[in-house]
Amino acid sequence: MQLEIRPDPAEVGRARRWARSRIAGSGIEADEPLAETLILLISELVTNAVVHTGCPALLRLSLPGVEAGEATVRLEVADSSTRAPVPRCVGDEATGGRGLALVDGLADRWGWSVEGPGKRIWCELDRCARPGDGDGHGHGQAAEHATAAECGGAAEGDATAEAGAGAFRSPVYGGFAYEAV
Repeated sequence: MQLEIRPDPAEVGRARRWARSRIAGSGIEADEPLAETLILLISELVTNAVVHTGCPALLRLSLPGVEAGEATVRLEVADSSTRAPVPRCVGDEATGGRGLALVDGLADRWGWSVEGPGKRIWCELDRCARPGDGDGHGHGQAAEHATAAECGGAAEGDATAEAGAGAFRSPVYGGFAYEAV
């Protein structure tokens, strides 16, 4: 299922309401940690698309059915920006710039890829998984991005960033955040 997002900050709230209505019919309880985490991730990724591109975006949501039990929920936001997610250094007093750091900390896997004239940022949550389970909660499996620049991620102009795909692994944040622009 998918929702078209206009380049308007009010769309973030609409995306959350839309997702809550889809979650309600999926067998995931509204107060289940998975549902709350999913809504936060939607807020962060849709906000990045709306704020940093100024262009329409597309939110895609793949929810397991009630019978799935242990299943994976996938969220994708496609936008028309060709710029890769790049590290952003933020100070303790900064009011923004931590969106993708939250995604990295909360999602079981996440990454991005080139899609048509823009990119697609995705994340996955495993239903019934608990933080700390598995091989590094919140980090991708197939990362090929070089750790560069002073903030600990693919630097603007880095060949791996411009090549445009991959999942992310365990960067050390210490106040650093990735920003999708």
